[in-house]
Amino acid sequence: MKLKLTSLLLFLPLLTYSQLIKTDIFTVQYDQEKEQPIWVEYIVQCPKGTASRSGMDFYLEKGIHTSDNDDYKNNIWDKGHLAPAASFNCDTKTLKKTFSYLNSALQHQGLNRGVWKELEGFERDLANFYRVKVRVEVLFINSEKLPTGATIPSGFRKILEFGGKKYIFKFPNKDTKGTKWVDYLVE
Repeated sequence: MKLKLTSLLLFLPLLTYSQLIKTDIFTVQYDQEKEQPIWVEYIVQCPKGTASRSGMDFYLEKGIHTSDNDDYKNNIWDKGHLAPAASFNCDTKTLKKTFSYLNSALQHQGLNRGVWKELEGFERDLANFYRVKVRVEVLFINSEKLPTGATIPSGFRKILEFGGKKYIFKFPNKDTKGTKWVDYLVE
């Protein structure tokens, strides 16, 4: 994936820094110290795509310190796509771009495979009728670090904009079994 750095390093409290990186399918503010995205923005491109993700795995970006496969081994954390693969499965080339670690957050498997996935499906359904813009903000409140160095997000805020409407959801980064995605609507 060809990346364009569109901002200078920003120095944040606690000596963390992040970079704004714009790809051709999503924009991400990435914190190399946390080894996690701070936020990702995208527009659903392929609500009815059929490209197969078979055999695809996440890859590292040259020159950017991200999480890696070791952060996700033998634990409850999924490689949570923030810009979902299914929203970009127009063709294999576009789909593969979602597998960058820039687009991966430590997401509890119960959230990622449950209500989060269901909300992503709703986004794609909407994209059959509207231009759907999405922003995912990664929350770090009293967050812990894994022994491998990556910081575990405390939660996620997802903002959907379509047809002049705006909906905001807030999810804890934990198992959400037994709930529905609408339960997390805050605005």
